[in-house]
Amino acid sequence: MNRRIFTAALSALLLTGITGVSAFAQSSAQSSTWTIDKNHAETNFQIRHMGVSNVRGSISGVTGTILWDERDPSKSSVEATIDTTTVNTNNSVRDTDLKSDKYFNVAKYPTMTFKSTSVSRVNGKLQVVGDLTLAGVTKSVTLDVDGPTAPQKGMGGKMVIGLSATGTVKRSDFNFAPKMPSMALGDELQITIDVEANQ
Repeated sequence: MNRRIFTAALSALLLTGITGVSAFAQSSAQSSTWTIDKNHAETNFQIRHMGVSNVRGSISGVTGTILWDERDPSKSSVEATIDTTTVNTNNSVRDTDLKSDKYFNVAKYPTMTFKSTSVSRVNGKLQVVGDLTLAGVTKSVTLDVDGPTAPQKGMGGKMVIGLSATGTVKRSDFNFAPKMPSMALGDELQITIDVEANQ
């Protein structure tokens, strides 16, 4: 009888312990911190030129941190820094112009930063609002986000997630070539940010 009581008590204790560990692991999994992989992150942009075509370019060197709360996205946040000296449109003359003080002014502002102020779900998708600081000017920007993907093990053994964010900024908001008429160079700049992040 004593052996039966002992066995039952031990089983109950083990079951409680396992359940407790499982609940703790599930709770812990709701919130996680991810580091942006600069080798697998890029910002792409396009702007209308002369009203007849689009000029496209990219900026690499994206670094930063993502705090993701799966249970409550409003508790999530993101901070990112982007190396503006890497701006590339596959045209060396145009790239030099973009890096000048008429645009990115990379000599004075070699990076731009984004810091989220709110994260929410809108129509089933994530929407991130944050402060973008570019060429010494800070403006609020809204990004629509696809993702993050479910975590999976990457080639280096670390867990990896991915996401893609899109939004629009105005050239005039950041004093980019203010004397350039919008008919020659559009005012709206479409941006897409593709990111992989490691845990």
